[in-house]
Amino acid sequence: MYEIDNQKFGVFLTQLRKEKNLTQKELAQKLFVSDKAVSKWERGLSMPDIALLFPLSDLLGVTVTELLSGQFIREPEHLNVREVEKLVTGTIGLSTKERRERKERRKRHIACYLACLAVVAVETIILLALGFTYRELLEDLAVTELLCLLFGAWFCLFVKETLPTYYDENKISSYSDGIFRMNLAGVRFNNSNWPHILRAGRVWTLSVAVLFPLLYFLIAQLFPVYVWESGRLYFSLTACLGLFVPIIVAGKRYE
Repeated sequence: MYEIDNQKFGVFLTQLRKEKNLTQKELAQKLFVSDKAVSKWERGLSMPDIALLFPLSDLLGVTVTELLSGQFIREPEHLNVREVEKLVTGTIGLSTKERRERKERRKRHIACYLACLAVVAVETIILLALGFTYRELLEDLAVTELLCLLFGAWFCLFVKETLPTYYDENKISSYSDGIFRMNLAGVRFNNSNWPHILRAGRVWTLSVAVLFPLLYFLIAQLFPVYVWESGRLYFSLTACLGLFVPIIVAGKRYE
């Protein structure tokens, strides 16, 4: 398959945009995409969706073939049809590759979540074998584990990995998806920090789900009973509400 030179495309796109006296944001607004997307195109990190090639070429005053080849073609009547087909095929291949990569990431997230469930199940069996009762586990672990696994399921299985364009165009600090709500004052959600926010959520919820039973066991073995009894609420709140710390850090860092 013909490989499109992303770097050459990006340099050419930057040149054309500047010749039209457009900023990245202005070009993005005309295409109804985010300026972060235009920035990635120009840095050769990604390619525009096929549906954007014709409006993009029209805005920049070149043909789609010139845009994809990363250079001006002064004698279009002499174009090789096979070369044009290769360029278009290469673009389709890039779009297909990006979809395939998204599917692969989703499979990895599902695998991580299922592995977490398996570890939690094994930990529960081990705790029961060590003499802990069902009632103790329900009172001490159930709420924290269920909350972490519930939010972990959302982050790994159901969350949308791309935000609507209006998030990039406005300062929005809240996100809703079905029954899930996220409102973080001071953090602007956009497609630049959203992947990092999701990663932070996955890492925290799955890590806590796996490590909290271990913490429970160690405290029960190393300290008097009253230590866990008096600090149970504190431990649980820290485990659940602590989720917002890495999310806020990631959101502000990549905003």
